[in-house]
Amino acid sequence: MIIAIDGPAASGKGTLARKLARHFGLPHLDTGLLYRATARTLMSSGRDLSCKEAAVAAAQGLALTGFDENLLRGREMAEAASIVAAIPEVRAALVELQRAFARDPGGAVLDGRDIGTVICPEACPKIFVTASADARATRRALELRAQGETADYAAVLADIVKRDERDKNRAAAPLLAAKDAIVLDTTTLDAEAAFQAALAIVMGCAGSAG
Repeated sequence: MIIAIDGPAASGKGTLARKLARHFGLPHLDTGLLYRATARTLMSSGRDLSCKEAAVAAAQGLALTGFDENLLRGREMAEAASIVAAIPEVRAALVELQRAFARDPGGAVLDGRDIGTVICPEACPKIFVTASADARATRRALELRAQGETADYAAVLADIVKRDERDKNRAAAPLLAAKDAIVLDTTTLDAEAAFQAALAIVMGCAGSAG
């Protein structure tokens, strides 16, 4: 079983993916970390984030283990990752890495922005997690403050709106729900309610497949 979870920033897809992976005993890949790690490599070496050749080389050098998530979180890394992720050649360089993870014999859970449309179009179920920009900005601001960062709500909201536009309008693998994805709006749901709704979707897919 491959569970594909897509959605915009701070929609709750990562939390859902981790919970579902634990529930079913499946490996989980936050594919956004790949783009954050690529951006981090460029930043550490003083390279421009928009340099295609350097970004592709950084992406090709990644492995799926050894990420220091503490270095890859935060507003700065989220913005940097969004810039790198808009480079078609970078996305192409990371496709097989993600597909190889999804081919785990026991199944896998992957979350990102193009899992159901590009990486694993054969996945069942495909869940597209969304929420209002206001709700997502509130969540992200609280998350950043919990990490010890200063988070101004208006600035966070502006970042989210800008990132949504970049993700939706990029040439390669734009953010959109797969035609057969089930949309889960978490605007008014807490983490547990969202998980129960997602679990029902997964079980429904498993039942229809069986």
